[in-house]
Amino acid sequence: METKTLTRYSYKVFVYVLFIIILFPGSASSSLLHPWALNSSIEHQNYTAISPFRLLNRRFLSECPDSNPYLQINVSKSSDLSDDEFVTVTVSGVLLPAESDWVAMISPSDSNVETCLSAEAMYVQTGDVSSLPLLCHYPVKAKLMSNDRDYLSCKKKECKKYSNGKCVVTTCSGSIKFHVINIRTDIEFVFFAGGFDTPCILNRTNPINFANPKSPLYGHLSSSDSTATSMRVTWVSGDKEPQQVQYGDGKSETSKVTTFTQDDMCNATALQSPAKDFGWHDPGYIHTAVMTGLRPSTTFSYRYGSDLVGWSDKIQFKTPPAGGSSEEVLRFLTYGDMGKAPLDDSAEHYIQPGSLSVIKAMADEIDNGSVDSIFHIGDISYATGFLVEWDFFLHQISPVASRVSYMTAIGNHERDYLGSSGSVYETPDSGGECGVAYETYFPMPIPARDKPWYSIEQAGVHFIVMSTEHDWSENSEQYEWMKKDMASVDRSKTPWLIFAGHRPMYSSLSSSVNNKFVDAVEPLLLDNKVDLALFGHVHNYERTCSVYKQSCLAMPTKDANGIDTYDHSNYSAPVQAVIGMAGFTLDKFPDNADHTWSLIRISKFGYLRGNANKEEMKFEFVNSDTREVEDSFRIIKAK
Repeated sequence: METKTLTRYSYKVFVYVLFIIILFPGSASSSLLHPWALNSSIEHQNYTAISPFRLLNRRFLSECPDSNPYLQINVSKSSDLSDDEFVTVTVSGVLLPAESDWVAMISPSDSNVETCLSAEAMYVQTGDVSSLPLLCHYPVKAKLMSNDRDYLSCKKKECKKYSNGKCVVTTCSGSIKFHVINIRTDIEFVFFAGGFDTPCILNRTNPINFANPKSPLYGHLSSSDSTATSMRVTWVSGDKEPQQVQYGDGKSETSKVTTFTQDDMCNATALQSPAKDFGWHDPGYIHTAVMTGLRPSTTFSYRYGSDLVGWSDKIQFKTPPAGGSSEEVLRFLTYGDMGKAPLDDSAEHYIQPGSLSVIKAMADEIDNGSVDSIFHIGDISYATGFLVEWDFFLHQISPVASRVSYMTAIGNHERDYLGSSGSVYETPDSGGECGVAYETYFPMPIPARDKPWYSIEQAGVHFIVMSTEHDWSENSEQYEWMKKDMASVDRSKTPWLIFAGHRPMYSSLSSSVNNKFVDAVEPLLLDNKVDLALFGHVHNYERTCSVYKQSCLAMPTKDANGIDTYDHSNYSAPVQAVIGMAGFTLDKFPDNADHTWSLIRISKFGYLRGNANKEEMKFEFVNSDTREVEDSFRIIKAK
């Protein structure tokens, strides 16, 4: 026994030291571990917001006190879950309700809910060196039993034992609701004591299956080219056989099917990433098909699936206006950094609180027929190696992404990872996904795998979408592509040029700006007379003057309605805007945010509404909570 313990300890020390040497060269000379890795409550290099729930997989699972013979946990539905429903979990027979009692939803249900001793050393990568992880598979979501207001006061009493006609043992119960969507694998609910910091398992349900694990779900659209005569639809299913999309007047296209595995995920040297280990969840099969023979600016209907696994509901969608048709109006919405939030107030791996109001507000605009397309500029789901989060995100965006073209850019939380991942930035932000999940779920018209840059035209606007996470240095493949693409735009047919990427060139949070990126790419924007540059990454809204090299080359003037107006008839420099306010907890502006190029700063949730015709582009920042327009600006050109 002593020999085994020593061997295990020696292996841990070797891995820890190796990891610290890789990340912090020279830092291990004075002590064995870098201070960053010593405390599980410290954020992982401040790259991700860590909550007690997010540290569950790094906690020691203690022994619960003596077992309670009366304790039970039951679910309102014990089998055949639908694709989207709320279930009630009831815990009864509790002798002493506590604030620290909680229930977790686990999937797959056959995950070992005991400690994973053999994987212990691998978890150091997360920034935590607790002695054991809690679960071999990460809980999908969790809720405190105190969410039932009657639980702690024991208003729901039941006598379990009588003596001489008197009740001598009374127990308590409580019920909480969970929102469940079809993630294809069985789930179960586990009752814990001890809170998220010192958990122990008290009881668990039997596995609960979904009625149709192969159901076709979470369909979303994207433009495959600038003609607006074709549209790609992508959906998820547990079925590996090709399915169909049926659309228009009896047309049908068969899907191409793909997936990804743990082997496709990235690793840091000698260490398993969350995506390869405790964050993994089988993605099922991703189906994609291109609907052809469409007409621009026209409404069609479609459904996807098969007779074998079932069909989605029939959905109406609208094609955008064709590129180069500058006489037409383009109405689009754009933002970055959305993610998702639970519908049941659960604790989850990563929560972006503003995302629900943003989706609801945009869905209402689509209901009114006032949206042609959407551009989501990086940091898409924030799954960051916890793959089940992609299903929840796709479910959340369905009301908008299934009805208009939903175009995306890659961000740090989709691509970046430690080691030789190929990213410009050495951060753990993708949790080991390294762009694989993103590119599979969101196939854009890119030149090749792991080259996530593209351009597309809609009406009179040419959008160039680049990757700030891939090499953009001068003479790199992406740089040369950007240079060629922007120079090729026929401004007589497509007068407007919008540049989009995730990390900003200008932000009052200067630590988020890479000056090397600015030095390399900003001259391309000026040389090609880019009208507007849109970025995310910083979680607020900020608009500049016509700016170049930190200087305002022109200022907007007020029109008759008091709206800031940039006149690009005599072009000076691009207008830049940070639009990372669509979900993630907002960033406050520093007190010394007094840059002359920064004209408007708003730290509220929302999105940017764009309206472009041949003579002008008008933009409005919409507060998604109030639906009020909090900033407006125009970019105009002479007729």
